[in-house]
Parts: sequence; C-alpha cells; structure tokens
Amino acid sequence: MNKIYLTVNAYLPLLMQLFRFGIVGLSAAAIHFGTVVLMVQGYTVPPLVANIFGFAVSFQMSYWGHRLWTFQESSALHRIAFPRLLFVQIVNFAANEALFFLFLAMKLPYMVALVIVLTVLPVFTFISSKLWVFR
Repeated sequence: MNKIYLTVNAYLPLLMQLFRFGIVGLSAAAIHFGTVVLMVQGYTVPPLVANIFGFAVSFQMSYWGHRLWTFQESSALHRIAFPRLLFVQIVNFAANEALFFLFLAMKLPYMVALVIVLTVLPVFTFISSKLWVFR
C-alpha cells in the first residue's frame, strides 16, 4: 500500500501539469474553433483562411495559459519561451493546416474537420513545451 502511495505521489505533479495543459488547451481550441466558425459563417471567409485567424487568436491564450499556469514553475525567460512556443505552434499550425486541407478535400464538413485537427496535435505541443519551451 505504501509503495502505491509513493508511486502516485511521485507522478502527481506531472498529472496536475497534464490536467492544467488540458484545460488551457481546451480553452485555446474553443477560441480557435469559435473564431473559425464566426469568420466562416458570419463573414463568409474561406475555412482555410479563417483557420489562420483562429490560430493567431488562440495562440495568445495558449502561450499565456501555459506560461502562467501549466508550466508556472518554469524559470524560462519570456524572451526565450515566447519565440520557442511560437516556433512549436507554427510547426503545429503547418500540420494543422495541412490536415485541415486534406480533410476538406475529402469533403468533410469544415466543423468536423476542424474538431479532428484540433484534437490530434496537442501531444506534440505538450512534449515540446515541457522538454524545450518552458524547460
């Protein structure tokens, strides 16, 4: 029993960090999704173009949420962490846009395609953020 408690206790900080990452990520994804839908339905912007704006708006939520909450124990300076996360997110966005294009070419409804894309790529973001951005 004591061994199980020690094992769970050892992983608790990581589990809490994953939980915070999930909350920030879901918030950023909701902002991204909402921005795209608003631009497509409200302003008739093509989905792939609206996706660029969705990324730009949600990046701010992502950076500050992860900086101030998910990786709050990090001593990484803003001038180092911000460009690193921007780089990670641009790589992530390139994959996002490519997958979004592919799903749209497959005639999936843009909302379905966007939900799939926004749920596939967060693992890359967490690992790179933990090991490099906010190290």
